[in-house]
Amino acid sequence: MEVSIRDDFSLDKIANSGQCFRARQLSEGWFRFIAGQKLLCIRECRPGIFEVRCSEAEWQAVWAPYFDLGRDYAAIRRAVPPSDAWMRRAAAEGCGVRILRQDPWETLITFILSQRKSIPAIRQAVELLCERYGESIAQGQHAFPTAAALAGASDKGLAACKPGYRAPYLRAAAEQVAAGRVDLAGLAKLSDGELLSALKGFYGVGEKVARCTALFAYGRLGLAPVDTWIERVIARAYDGHSPFLRYGPDAGVLQQYAFYYAQNHKAELCGAG
Repeated sequence: MEVSIRDDFSLDKIANSGQCFRARQLSEGWFRFIAGQKLLCIRECRPGIFEVRCSEAEWQAVWAPYFDLGRDYAAIRRAVPPSDAWMRRAAAEGCGVRILRQDPWETLITFILSQRKSIPAIRQAVELLCERYGESIAQGQHAFPTAAALAGASDKGLAACKPGYRAPYLRAAAEQVAAGRVDLAGLAKLSDGELLSALKGFYGVGEKVARCTALFAYGRLGLAPVDTWIERVIARAYDGHSPFLRYGPDAGVLQQYAFYYAQNHKAELCGAG
């Protein structure tokens, strides 16, 4: 089936934007995305036209919301004022990145895992968790493990998935969610501040992981996570003053442009002077 996407949309940039850890580039321009128990293979066959291996009903119910296709990202990008020259460069380079609407449980766990890990190491740990504890789905792949599955994991089995010092954080979160002490779906009703506070109630979750979960799972686009690379952007491009507050409800989108730019210009942000 073919679908038309006329707004900013780059499979490569989305898959490598640091917000999801199961997206993969396959051969011949195909990309694989997994959401819940659904697997999507998608490729751009001509400008703005994408071939997708799923039904029309699944595309509309699962993947269009997942890729946030109801939002005009080109308009957000164009709204960056000329006075913010650095962000205009970042937005131009990041054109095509979108904020994925991911599962809250998977997002929470993967960003707990992400602390002080490189993106390749995060991806490896996530795949090991899925292979060991996730339910088998299409094409020999595995869904992300449920909270109950991780709560029942042995210490040895969990350690084999290379979470390092984060293993107790994963177990604590799994036990809380599996026991029903935290309703992740119910947190969607909270305000931004209340949501961040609730997420920081999980053992091992600080401001950055809470903001990542709020942005990438709950669609809170006004929240901009600050990691090491964004700290460098703020320090070097903005003299230590965060630019994101000025972008209000779109701050998280601009943060993703800034993060994507930073990944491709590390020397610029790490150089002396």
